[in-house]
Amino acid sequence: MEDIIINKVAQSGLITLDLEEYYPQNEIVMFDLKDYLFMELILKEKEYREALKNLDWKIYQNKIVAICCSTDAVIPLWAYMLAVTYLEPYAKDILYGKDSEVLDMLLLKNIQKINAIEFEGKRIVVKGCGDKKVPESAYIEITKILRPVAKSIMFGEPCSTVPIYKAQRK
Repeated sequence: MEDIIINKVAQSGLITLDLEEYYPQNEIVMFDLKDYLFMELILKEKEYREALKNLDWKIYQNKIVAICCSTDAVIPLWAYMLAVTYLEPYAKDILYGKDSEVLDMLLLKNIQKINAIEFEGKRIVVKGCGDKKVPESAYIEITKILRPVAKSIMFGEPCSTVPIYKAQRK
């Protein structure tokens, strides 16, 4: 008698949702206002304007720009606005924060675009490990999206899951 291996996970009807797939595809680069400060403390308007005017903005072409100041300096709000006027024609997107913060914001933005109806009545496993660090906020957001429509939500891998939510029978 031949032993037939049956993949019960494949037959279970579980849908695996990998949050890594929602990471932004474009490169994220920093625009740090620290580089334009006198002694990394003071923004001199004339010098700042001149530096921005002479910068090759094409280096930001189709990139996501994280704009911030990495030093503990008081930056006037108009300084960010002025930088954005130069960045906007080139950058794919511009957000305030360090690159890791911007990455998290964009991941959440992409998760929020998920059409929950596609998961209506389904059994879903939200993948728990991978190559990229998925922030806690992403797991919170996907649970908020899926809970109203899913039959069940689990965390982990299809072969080893932690139950999160199960809809009550109607």
